[in-house]
Amino acid sequence: MNELKLNNRRTILVGLAFLSICSFWQMYDNLIPLILKNTFQMDESLTGAIMAADNILALFLLPLFGGLSDKCKPGRLGRRTPFILAGTAGAVVLMNLLPMLDNSYFQQAAPFKLVSFVIVLGLLLVAMGTYRSPAVALMPDVTPKPLRSKANAIINLMGAVGGVLYLGISVLLYPAAKTRGMVHVDYQPLFVIVSLIMVLAVAVLLLTIREPRLVEENRSLEQKHPEWNLAEDDGSGGEVLPVPVKKSLIFLLASIALWYAGYNGVTTWFSTYVSQVMGEGIGGTNTCLMVATVGAIVSYIPIGILASRVGRKKTIQAGVVLLAACFLAGYLMTSHSSEITPLMYAAFALVGLAWAAINVNSLPMVVEMCRGSDVGKFTGYYYTASMTAQVITPVLAGTLMKHISYQILFPYAAFFVAMSFVTMLFVRHGDSKAEIKTGLDAFGDMED
Repeated sequence: MNELKLNNRRTILVGLAFLSICSFWQMYDNLIPLILKNTFQMDESLTGAIMAADNILALFLLPLFGGLSDKCKPGRLGRRTPFILAGTAGAVVLMNLLPMLDNSYFQQAAPFKLVSFVIVLGLLLVAMGTYRSPAVALMPDVTPKPLRSKANAIINLMGAVGGVLYLGISVLLYPAAKTRGMVHVDYQPLFVIVSLIMVLAVAVLLLTIREPRLVEENRSLEQKHPEWNLAEDDGSGGEVLPVPVKKSLIFLLASIALWYAGYNGVTTWFSTYVSQVMGEGIGGTNTCLMVATVGAIVSYIPIGILASRVGRKKTIQAGVVLLAACFLAGYLMTSHSSEITPLMYAAFALVGLAWAAINVNSLPMVVEMCRGSDVGKFTGYYYTASMTAQVITPVLAGTLMKHISYQILFPYAAFFVAMSFVTMLFVRHGDSKAEIKTGLDAFGDMED
């Protein structure tokens, strides 16, 4: 079936937007809790509340701007690209103000500096929220439905590359030997470097991807395959899901919320957790996170192929089981060691594999249930579910860590991930498969 060949080169270029987003959020989750706690002297509950603010905003912004980009009249740049350009520009300017305010407050504390930091942080989160859904929706816009797990594997691979770029740079600039015992760390170089990564990635995307033409090509292809559509048109361009499909969508969104509650609880608090429980600085923390990200990177393409063979649902369920087991292992290892060990690195590599199995397939399952004209809206549903969890979990996990013990973090995460396995049992739709190539033929679709 020659027409169902994934254009890998084009998908990689589309993934540059996600690379820039993930590079930013890796830095944000890694540094902002440390700045709030160490510079502004906030406790775990207040830090968790501020860390949840981006997710509260995202509950409104991601569906809003996903839907707006659906309805946007395609211009010379298309529907999604203008949002990507404007959001990136605003974020790059605002993010570089944060370390300046952090350093200034440390040198001479003043209430207006704290207020300024919070205001700039809020504006930055708005800027990021304006283009995340449009950026993610660009992939299904230009990719046939049966190939979206493979394409999403590449998109997630690009996102992981963005995370690794940040983590690798941070490990080089801030090794544990350099930061141990320091009262205050200047993170300005990291913010500058990440902003440059974002600008470069989006510039290449703009120069290489012609969104209107690619969208029209994909739309023409999907019109030839009406069997790909699970949804029905209500006659006015709106989406009407059959009742069984709607039930599957609800349980799938519940599953997404549950595994994000567990996973984001760890990613939000891990740097603080390792500092408090094991006495390690940002260098040791980021080495663990980088190992997990590398584990995901080497897994994304095989996971995409596996999902096409055995189905998206089974692949997700396997990832859920592995992720819950890894978090339980993390609890045992960090409870009985005062330093990061090679066994912990192995566990984090498996965390990356497990998260790849989940993440590669969940968004394609959601957008599988809609028509092409509503991809942005359904992408917004996906992010509403994930962000709802991420609103709650920083505050809830932080409060439990404060009032019970820091060591509650990994059991907390394992519980929520395990619950997502139960809800996935009730998902019956969105599990499309594509024709599979094996051996070297799996790499034969690399096109210009």
